[in-house]
Amino acid sequence: MRICSFVPGATEMVYALGLGDSLYGVSHECDYPAAALDVPKVVYSTLDNGTAGSGEIDRWIRERLVQGKGIYEIDKDVLREAEPDIILTQALCEE
Repeated sequence: MRICSFVPGATEMVYALGLGDSLYGVSHECDYPAAALDVPKVVYSTLDNGTAGSGEIDRWIRERLVQGKGIYEIDKDVLREAEPDIILTQALCEE
């Protein structure tokens, strides 16, 4: 079984279940356990500025959502290479 996890909590569950060897892709935010850092990144943030303040980030996210754009991107090449049988994700919470 080949698994890709798009959210950190799901990644932690995969490892807790002893399925870490089945993980072929994770989000850029997946950093626990440490082994997740070595798994290819399938999901990444479209925000490219690590120095933005919280107000700037909030404004940027609101603008993206108004424009119908997401704040995350899927690296389709990495996902294709991972050939997952299962993708673990969640819906974004609305206001």
